[in-house]
Order: sequence, then structure tokens, then C-alpha cells
Amino acid sequence: MNIHVEVRDVLQSPLDTVEALAFVEAPENGAGALFLGAVRNRNQGRDVKGVSYDVFAPLAEQSFTEICEEAQGKWGPDLRLYVVHGKGHLPVGGLSIIIAAGSPHRDEAFRACRYVIEEIKNRSPVWKQEHYTDGDSEWVQGHALCQHGDQSHGHAHG
Repeated sequence: MNIHVEVRDVLQSPLDTVEALAFVEAPENGAGALFLGAVRNRNQGRDVKGVSYDVFAPLAEQSFTEICEEAQGKWGPDLRLYVVHGKGHLPVGGLSIIIAAGSPHRDEAFRACRYVIEEIKNRSPVWKQEHYTDGDSEWVQGHALCQHGDQSHGHAHG
């Protein structure tokens, strides 16, 4: 199947880029792409001190698998995909998601990685609560980089 998906409690086991890249390596693959999602210190003009992610693992992992299978349908069944999303509280700089794609050629790896993160942001049951330096907190919606069908313009929001 060449797919690994997981929701991981970040307090028990931090997300690991070495693990991700090792999963997508294969003798036939000449390319690997890695996407890292990290907690940033500002969002929509507010100073952020951390984020809490709440994820219903069974549904999220099912969604991640479906998205990865779609990517394999687009860019080949030998495409290797690794998706791990964090659950729990992360400080600024903490990794919330790692996506890795391995394929014979770079175009497929880049495109698959991009497709997987965009679809996860649009479709998967992941909730994000931002904690601000002023003591306030707020549940915020994840955002896709682009509107559906438009892969050429947009701004990253999440």
C-alpha cells in the first residue's frame, strides 16, 4: 500500500522527519518531498504562544488514507506517502504535521505532497485552538492555500 497515516500525541512521541523520510525511501525512488507544518508566532495580527490540536484519530486516519489513495491514483500506485498529524498542545515552532512523498521523479513527489496537505486542510476532522500571549484563546478553522481548482494563486493561512 505504500501509505503510512497516524495521529500522534505530541507529548508522548514528537513528530520525526527522519522517520518520515525513511518510510518514503525506496530503490526505485529518485525523489522525496517533505512538508512540515509548524506553529507560528503570529496569526491574523495576534501574537500566538501555542496551539492545541484536537483530532478524532479514527476518522482523521481514514480521511488521510483516502487522500493518500487519491494521490496515488493521480501520480502512480508506487508513490510512497507518510502523514502524521500531531494531537495535543504545541508551543511556537512545534511540528503539527509531517507529510513526506517518495516517487521516481520530483514532479510527482512535490505535487503529491502539496495535494495531500491541501486536502487534509479542507476535509479532515482536525480542530485547532490558538492560545494568545494576552491570555485569550480561540478555536480557528484551518485554511487551504488556494480555492479548489486554483493552484496558482493564494496566501497561506494555516
